[in-house]
Amino acid sequence: MADGMARALWERYEPVHALVYFAPEAHRAADGLGLRGFWMGYFALRAAPLGAVPPSVVTSCFYVFHPARVARALPDAWTYAPPADALAARAGAMDAAMTRLFGADTVGSAAFAEAADLAWEAAAAADTTGRVLAAANQAIERPEQPAVRLWQALTTLREHRGDSHVAVLVGLGIGPVEAMVLKAAAGESDGAFLRETRKWPKEDWAAAVARLVADGRLAADGSLTPSGAALRAEAEARTDAAAEGPWTALGAERGERLAALLEPLARAVGESGLLPAGNPVGLTRGTYPGGR
Repeated sequence: MADGMARALWERYEPVHALVYFAPEAHRAADGLGLRGFWMGYFALRAAPLGAVPPSVVTSCFYVFHPARVARALPDAWTYAPPADALAARAGAMDAAMTRLFGADTVGSAAFAEAADLAWEAAAAADTTGRVLAAANQAIERPEQPAVRLWQALTTLREHRGDSHVAVLVGLGIGPVEAMVLKAAAGESDGAFLRETRKWPKEDWAAAVARLVADGRLAADGSLTPSGAALRAEAEARTDAAAEGPWTALGAERGERLAALLEPLARAVGESGLLPAGNPVGLTRGTYPGGR
C-alpha cells in the first residue's frame, strides 16, 4: 500500500469490474435484451444507471469515445431495453459470471460476503460531487446477492475514480485523443487498439500526436519526453488523490483486508483469458498475469 490505498485497490477491483465487458454471460444478457452487437451492449449496460440519456451525455461522461461511436448505439438501445431492464440484466449476468469464474463455494463463503460488505461501505462513503457516473451507480439499491453486491460496489468505486480522472484530464488540458496517445506512449495500452475501438479517425489521432510533439510531450519517435512523462505522472497522482476518499473513510486496516480478499479474484480474472491484451485501462502492477 506504499503508493496509496486508491491505486492499490484499483489494481485489484478493476479486473473484477471488467467482467461486465468481457464475460460471455454479459454478452448473452445483452443479446437477450435484443441489443445489437458488442458496442450497443457495452454502452447500454454501462450507461443504464444514468437513465435513458442521449448520446451526448454518454460521450461526455465516457470521455474518450468518438461521438459517432456512441451515437451508433444510443439512443437506439433504449428502444430495445429500457435502462431498468439493462440494470437487471447486468446484475444477473455478473452473478452468473462471478459464480462460474470464482466457484459457488467462494461466492457463497463468509470471506466473499465480507469483501462485498467492505466494498459497499467504501462505495457508500464516496463523495460523488461532480462525479456523475459514480453518483448514478451509488444510487442503486443494495443487492442481496453477495456477488452482485460486490460487483456493484466495485463498479461505483471504479466510476468514482474514472470521473475523477476525467476531471483531472480536463483540468490539465488533456483532450480525449491526447489522453489515449499519452497512455499508449507510456506503454500502458496499445495505441491502435485504443484508436480503433474508440472509433477515432487516423487523421484525428495524427493531429493529437502532432500537438503533443509541438508541446514537447512526445519525441519524434512517439515516445514520451521527460515533460510528457511528468505530465502523465501528475495526472495519475492527481487521480489517485481524488480517488482516496472512500479508502480514507474505510480505514487502512479494513482497506488492506479488502485488498487481500480481492487479490485472488483479480488473479482469477486475469488467468481466465477474458481480458484482451493491451487492455484500454492499463493496469500498472501486474495484479493479474499479463496486466500492467
